[in-house]
Amino acid sequence: MRFLLVIFSLLVLTACSNPTINDYQNTEPKLELDQFFNGKLKAYGLVLDRQGLVTRRFEVDLIGSWHNNHGELNEWFYFDDGEKSTRNWKLTKLADGNYTGTAGDVVGIAKGKTAGSALYWKYQLLIKYQGDDYEITLDDWMYLVDDKRLFNKTELSKFGFKVGEVILYIEKISS
Repeated sequence: MRFLLVIFSLLVLTACSNPTINDYQNTEPKLELDQFFNGKLKAYGLVLDRQGLVTRRFEVDLIGSWHNNHGELNEWFYFDDGEKSTRNWKLTKLADGNYTGTAGDVVGIAKGKTAGSALYWKYQLLIKYQGDDYEITLDDWMYLVDDKRLFNKTELSKFGFKVGEVILYIEKISS
């Protein structure tokens, strides 16, 4: 009986496990950040609260450039409530599909890894909400659709609890 309980517990735990970047190893097309995020891009996004209710809409103009394994990605955000903001990423391509990044509102270093058509990227972001500053965790997944289109789904959490989500569609305009 005890053996059956252990087997059942293991099955339940593995059934509830989250995907990992290695699950995308054999997917196509292959996502290379230095190729996709090079040139002009346009993005359209939604911010959802923890219940899934859309709370904001936004557009982003992006310009990326790379020199060897170092990239810069500049982002200009335009929110539906009139707010505007910018983020300037400094990216580094490491071995085996690994990347690191820094930006003014990123706490520490963002770390990510590509496999096949996906990127998993995790970092701490400093945001302003109702006049106060908060540090939140972003679990960021990007999925390349083709050489011109990418979907981005990000879970926002604080103290391990989901507080929101961002869904973003990014389209390459030029190289």
